[in-house]
Amino acid sequence: MDVTARTRAGRDWLKGPEPWTRRTLAGDLALAAVLALLGLGVEELDKGSAVRMAASAVAVVVLTLLRRRLPVLTLVVGSAVGVYLPGAFLVAIPLGWSAGRRIVGVGRALGAFTAAFLAAVVLNVVKEWSQGRPVLIVVFSTLMFLAMVVMPGLASRYWSQRNTLLRALQERNGQLLRERTMIAGQARLRERQRIAQDMHDSLGHQLALISVHTGALEVDPVLTDRQREAVGVLRQASVAAMHELREVVGILRDGVEAPRPVEEAQPAARGVAGIAGLVEAARSAGTDVRLTATGQPRALVAACDHAAYRIAQEGLTNAYKHAPGAPITVELRYEDDSLVVEIANGPAAGPGAGEVVSGGQGLTGLRERARLVGGMVYAGAAEGGGFRVAGVLPYGTEPAGAEESAAGATALGGVADDFGQQALGFGTAPVDWAAVDRKLLRRNGRSGGVALGCGIAVAAVVVLLIVIGAAVALLVGSVGDATIGRADYDGVQVGEPEDAVRSRLPSGDSILTEGLDRKGPPRPQGATCVALLAEDGSDLGSDSVFRFCFKDGKLVDKQAYQAE
Repeated sequence: MDVTARTRAGRDWLKGPEPWTRRTLAGDLALAAVLALLGLGVEELDKGSAVRMAASAVAVVVLTLLRRRLPVLTLVVGSAVGVYLPGAFLVAIPLGWSAGRRIVGVGRALGAFTAAFLAAVVLNVVKEWSQGRPVLIVVFSTLMFLAMVVMPGLASRYWSQRNTLLRALQERNGQLLRERTMIAGQARLRERQRIAQDMHDSLGHQLALISVHTGALEVDPVLTDRQREAVGVLRQASVAAMHELREVVGILRDGVEAPRPVEEAQPAARGVAGIAGLVEAARSAGTDVRLTATGQPRALVAACDHAAYRIAQEGLTNAYKHAPGAPITVELRYEDDSLVVEIANGPAAGPGAGEVVSGGQGLTGLRERARLVGGMVYAGAAEGGGFRVAGVLPYGTEPAGAEESAAGATALGGVADDFGQQALGFGTAPVDWAAVDRKLLRRNGRSGGVALGCGIAVAAVVVLLIVIGAAVALLVGSVGDATIGRADYDGVQVGEPEDAVRSRLPSGDSILTEGLDRKGPPRPQGATCVALLAEDGSDLGSDSVFRFCFKDGKLVDKQAYQAE
């Protein structure tokens, strides 16, 4: 599963419906009980009936229990119910929080909150239409919706997305750690393959040379029977060593599909300069070997230099094993763009002196070694029944696997430490994965949740204070248009012209006086009335009201009463 799929799976916990567990059900019931009790207090202040109190409590419990499984429906219904049931208004806060967290998709969430907003505002305007001032109702409803629904919804959505991101980062961190382990294992395998290739090339060549020497001595007529027996023992020992070498190389190559014999810098004895030593060793064993060099010698990079040595070594080894006694030519040709190393031998002078073990991987390793440095190796029959091995190596090409080889060399003797700190960074500062885990866990732990909760609470309180301050400022500004004193009331007489009376009275255009004209004694038929509050005439639970009614351009009635 890739990271995108795991991240999508990590978001599935946000989607409804969610199954109820004992813990979530107990928490929802406790929350519903608290909100219901607070709602009953609100209903009592609003002088709600017993039926309305029971309806508010039932609505709070039902909406709280369904908010996890039906976040969109409960959000819209809760916003509409809160208009007519003041005791259910506070449930909008957990409904907004649940909707912001559980509604998947920005478009769907925007649609749900927009529908809830329209339901709240439109129903408020319809309910209070008779009171007038629809613009004021829309503004006040919008501010309350922002404070009670939108703020918790945005905070919840941020919290849930942050948790999802942290989970994705933790999964990604785990994946990187697993990949680091896999890369380290591959580096070990490459190092084992390099060791196996070196054992095959170096030890195989030496053992093959020992076998050739002992085979030639065993048939020397000058030796006595005792000496021939001792030489035979040496030849058998070399053959046994070749068998053991083959087994060890097989073990080291176990699990490696292809050899990657890239080398670092090699001493001069293992480069082009060491080919003359190989030729001298072969001559001392009685083999007819001739070394020629043409062209202007040029320096090679370390990997190419060592590859040339290995090609010459493997070519001589093959000639020892498969064509004993045949003349061998080693030629180095320095051409314009590359060095050509060619080893050719004639047909075998006779049957071999004994069994010679072959690992079967020499030419394969040479081809891979040359490929990694940008060259190539050819091996095949030559004219006259012989065999030829030729390699073409560029002068200045860096090896294609240099970085992998460096990682393998770093891994040797300490993959768990050095490789884990350096391979992923390629020379940058080491990555402290344990610190990364601790940081992620700490940010996603209890302290992070407490800090987030405090921030949300502060933001909600600030918005509520802004709403309350705006409402208080509006009320204070309209007090002068809503109140008169007793002396002003007594100074107005029935029968005076309407214009004269209105010029002496406040406008009454205030939210404080809405609906007061319909309370108290019946109004005269066909009259328009202005209701004003009496200055310093309000008792707890009631207001002293002065009402003036006009008809046909005259003041036809004035009343003083208590509005409850």
